[in-house]
Amino acid sequence: MIKYIRDGRAPIPEKESTSRVMSANKAKNTKPELILRRTLFKNGLRGYRIHWNRLPGHPDIAFTKKKIAIFVNGCFWHRCPYCAPSYPKSNQDFWENKFRENKARDEKKKTMLEQMGWKVFVFWECQIKADPMSVANNLKKYIKR
Repeated sequence: MIKYIRDGRAPIPEKESTSRVMSANKAKNTKPELILRRTLFKNGLRGYRIHWNRLPGHPDIAFTKKKIAIFVNGCFWHRCPYCAPSYPKSNQDFWENKFRENKARDEKKKTMLEQMGWKVFVFWECQIKADPMSVANNLKKYIKR
């Protein structure tokens, strides 16, 4: 049995299963991100960097020559405006604060990149899962200019 180490950033969940599920969430190479990268590659859009640490916010995908930064946001963590995910029922104050900080950080990263002359695209998990080809085609139109 795996012992989950608490780092103090989040409240201790009421159920062990909740802890297991939350521990499995990744920051990089998520399923929607991999789907988008595969679709971009199939459409001939190559030459990008992933999680490029020379830019604020480390965009999930960065076309450095075209100055295009792409973020793939998870609907739950970044509060998707399209599918409006539900809030957790326990520790509501913690979660409201967490989501508010996530959104503020996202906006700050986007603003910093735009001030540096980068075009920023944000795609949502639900958009990519529903139609990755459409997302890739929209990017292709902009990149091929």
